[in-house]
Order: sequence, then structure tokens, then C-alpha cells
Amino acid sequence: MTLPLMPKATAVWLVENTALSFEQIADFCGMHPLEVQGIADGEVSGGIRGLDPVAGGQLSMEEVKRCEKDDAARLEILGTAKQYIAQKTKGSRYTPVARRQDKPDAIAWLVKHFPLMTDIQIAKLIGTTKNTIQAVRGKTHWNSSNIKPRDPVLLGLCTQTHLDAAVGTIKSSLPDNKDAVAQ
Repeated sequence: MTLPLMPKATAVWLVENTALSFEQIADFCGMHPLEVQGIADGEVSGGIRGLDPVAGGQLSMEEVKRCEKDDAARLEILGTAKQYIAQKTKGSRYTPVARRQDKPDAIAWLVKHFPLMTDIQIAKLIGTTKNTIQAVRGKTHWNSSNIKPRDPVLLGLCTQTHLDAAVGTIKSSLPDNKDAVAQ
């Protein structure tokens, strides 16, 4: 289930402005019902200002009214909000400081095993810059004497699924027959 943006602030608003049960709010916001009860009692929310999910386009007022009438009903986030939230979570990933020095090794491995992979594909897969990729390709990287090609999946810089998808796009862009490549 897709959670709303800022779930705790959304829960604060729902507690203050609706007659929904704690279970309904907890289910919608991905929280425990006791935590929602703590928000209602003023113990948990502290200084959190409520965020109106109706004004934010995450919920419709008809949906709130429907669920207020039936305690067994569950709130459903709007379809447009689901798409937006899904897009927002695809941002760049955080790479721990301890793994950042492994990026040139991963780039070297990708260049060695998949020479047709573009710099942009490598940058998206590993989370690095095109300048670093070009320096590794041209062996002008400041640490090029110590770079050893290592699998980015084993280094924890990407998942096997993402690597397979990137390789699949390379294979799909190649011509089907080998005669077309020779010409």
C-alpha cells in the first residue's frame, strides 16, 4: 500500500479534523493504532503541524465521509497521488561514505564487461558523475593505478535487477543480425 507524503503530519490532521477511527487513520498512514491514539492525546505529535491530505490531493473528502460512516472501511489514496509518490521515491540513492571509494572499481568492471554501456546508463546505475566515468575509461582517474574491476552488485552499489535491466537495454538496442553490424 502506498503511504501518504508526511504520514505523521497527515495523521495529526486526520485526528483533529475527522471522525475516523484510530485504526482507519493508522492503516492509511502506516502507523500503529496506539501511536495514533498518542497523537489524539497530545503525547506523540509534539509540535507537528497537521498536513491536509484533501488539499494536497492525496485524499478526497467523499472518501473521508465514506469511511467516517463505516468503521470497517479503509481510506484509499487517490490514483494521481499514488503515481506522484511512486515517482518521488525513485530519486538518487544514498551511498555510504565507506562504499564511495568502490565506485571507480565498479565503473571499471562495467566498462570491461559491457563496453557498449553509455556513460549515462553507468551514472544512473552506480550513482556517479560522467566526469568520473570518463576519467576511469580514459585511465586519467587520480587513483587509476589502484582501480581493480569489481562487480557493482557485490560491492553493494546496485542490485542485480537494476544491472540486468541496464544490460537488457543495451542488448535491445543492438541490431538483430550480425551482418548489419559489419556493414
